[in-house]
Amino acid sequence: MSNTHAPAHRPQDLDDAIAGGVGESPLRPDGTLKVRGDFAYSSDLWAENMLWGATLRSPHPSARIRSIDIGPALRAPGVHTVLTAADVPGRNLYGLKDIDQPVLAEDVVRYRGEAVALVAADHPETARRALDLVEVDYEVLEPVVDAELAARDESVPKVHPGGNTVRYQPIVKGDPDATADVVISGTYTVGMQDQAFLGPESGLAIPAEDGGVDLYLATQDLHSDRKQTAAALDLDPELVRMTMSGVGGAFGGREDLSMQVHVCMLALRTGRPVKIVYDREESFFGHVHRHPARMYYEHGATEDGDLVYVRAQLYFDGGAYASKTPVVVGNGTTLGVGPYDVANVSIQGWGMYTNNPPCGAMRGLGAVQPAFAYESQMDRLAAKLGMDPVELRVRNAISRGDTTPTGQVLDYPAPVAELLRRVRDLPLPEAQHPDTTPDIRDLPGGASNTTHGEGVVRGVGYGVCIKNICYAEGADDFSTARVRLQVVAGEPLAMVHTAAAEVGQGVVTVQQQITRSELGVERVNIHPNDTSVGPAGSSSASRQTYVTGGAVQAACRAVRERLLALTAERYGEPPSELSLTGGKVVSASSGVLADIAEVLGSEVVEETREYHHRETFPLDEQGHSERAQVQHAFSAHRAVVDVDTELGLIKVVQLDCSQDVGKAVNPESVVGQIQGGSAQGLGLAVMEEIQVGEGKIRNPSFTDYLIPTILDMPPMNVDVIERGDPNAPYGVRGVGEPPTISSTPAIVAAIRAATGKELTHVPVGPEHVIG
Repeated sequence: MSNTHAPAHRPQDLDDAIAGGVGESPLRPDGTLKVRGDFAYSSDLWAENMLWGATLRSPHPSARIRSIDIGPALRAPGVHTVLTAADVPGRNLYGLKDIDQPVLAEDVVRYRGEAVALVAADHPETARRALDLVEVDYEVLEPVVDAELAARDESVPKVHPGGNTVRYQPIVKGDPDATADVVISGTYTVGMQDQAFLGPESGLAIPAEDGGVDLYLATQDLHSDRKQTAAALDLDPELVRMTMSGVGGAFGGREDLSMQVHVCMLALRTGRPVKIVYDREESFFGHVHRHPARMYYEHGATEDGDLVYVRAQLYFDGGAYASKTPVVVGNGTTLGVGPYDVANVSIQGWGMYTNNPPCGAMRGLGAVQPAFAYESQMDRLAAKLGMDPVELRVRNAISRGDTTPTGQVLDYPAPVAELLRRVRDLPLPEAQHPDTTPDIRDLPGGASNTTHGEGVVRGVGYGVCIKNICYAEGADDFSTARVRLQVVAGEPLAMVHTAAAEVGQGVVTVQQQITRSELGVERVNIHPNDTSVGPAGSSSASRQTYVTGGAVQAACRAVRERLLALTAERYGEPPSELSLTGGKVVSASSGVLADIAEVLGSEVVEETREYHHRETFPLDEQGHSERAQVQHAFSAHRAVVDVDTELGLIKVVQLDCSQDVGKAVNPESVVGQIQGGSAQGLGLAVMEEIQVGEGKIRNPSFTDYLIPTILDMPPMNVDVIERGDPNAPYGVRGVGEPPTISSTPAIVAAIRAATGKELTHVPVGPEHVIG
């Protein structure tokens, strides 16, 4: 077709590109609502004629179920149904990796809090009172509570018929029997940490006329939930429709099922909408936690400080069911030497079943525990060698071209040494002048007025980490995006539809930014997340910007290609000469040809694309793999702490971080992720631990399980660098998890520096400082 439309502008006359694209920091679309308290979370759901569900849970960590009598509960006024394992329509098992957890306990219970029966009633209090009327006769058994003992002692009772080992993984590189001039050994333990999200588990199930069910819920992975739920309900997955509701935090704790199958069972049985909302105590029993671990490490080095070997045995307590234990063992062993170049490695990792609460995904999955151990070892080694702890780390830092313990060659930037130097060079807080009376609020103990500065010692410590990004070991990791471009009210509007869970990390904003950059349009709406589009995988492993960002980019480029083809046909310009920017179609030679809206007219251009990152491969029997993990991320922290050495009280004075993010798609969000991750690392370092005794949680409340508040978080200097990964969309590198990993050992190192104590357990409490 001949060019019948003369360009209105030359290229130099074109307005600036659309604001709010990649590399900028536009406002979050959900931000204002959340600040005002107007954002709808899953616990706010409501439906006409709705019933309330409740879950009866085992009071024992290990027991046989002799009988269940639901009759008294069924006869209670207001109760509509009571369900047990016999009422599960399909498979009474589910699981993320291993399908091993009952929807409702059948013959045995394996942890305190396991779901045994369900009630639906016309009022939430009626449902809860009816739980007390369900009579369960238990034969109480001795629980298995020590993961290392379960691994080493064949006489320990079997939690599952197949035994107590979920996964055993060795990693061997070089000479496993290598020797060295200087040897440091240590045993380290990490307590059970809770994700502590503020929005409790909740969902609303509505039975449908086609025999299916519509479930509105807060989750991290809609399609994984649907697959497991459909199997339990004995329904075709297409009949189980899931829509994301507002998520009040996740951090890994919403990857496993909680009330999904339960609420659907009640809705399908009663024929009415049913809502379940956990209270805080039930939430502690209703989701997985971070794996506690016991770790034995030995480091060998030359007298000059070159690492010769690392040997370690890692025991992860997976609790009653597998959940993400296989992945935790894989990550823990493959990343177990840290971001260091070590020629000789011998690591063994065990993930074990016990009758403790189930453990699964939490931010920094599998990398948090060994990081505390290997960084503690590096500090002890530096002290024995008389070296600066930062210089020891820099001397041994891994870099591009080096080989990991699995045999994978790092073919992207690995600026570990640079991060360590940069965080060391950030400004330190001013020292208190000896003649100045300190503000007690700035001292350990704060306004409790426990000290005026006497007995307070300041320490500085460092920590650095490595974390894999995206799924690993051969998993098919991908995401799907559908992008539609059309004219609405005279302006081009892009609609992006994915199933990527927005759990606070900002993936909704990222999708808008990518679309603006790729299509040159200002108005970008995000379709509600549901299962009517292809999978996006879980919002975990710091992967959504990488894979869903890649899918949105691919779909946008397909839309752009079609739009440019329309323009080329109409204006007679070669598509290769055309681009989209500022809401206009621009020719490299002729300038602006037309507004995008003019080219589209009544046309609707829609494309769906999947994005798969490059392939990864499983580990062999020795832990070798050409590429076990698709990408690694690195961060370094420096902590400054004040310690009251008489009372054992600790105050983190400053916590600084330097991190490589590949490409800061949204710089302000990146800084927020680093601050938030550091807060969770601080929590693990000095306060957060689920106390478990004989399989029972002793502190299932935010009164007794402490998490950092704004008063506990210190000022932070955040130094972001961008060393792009050439294999990733825009060069991105996962951001959210690394700061959780490196902050904990940095804080503990600072406490050691102040006290001279070995400190081999986190969280560090007053008893460890003054004991």
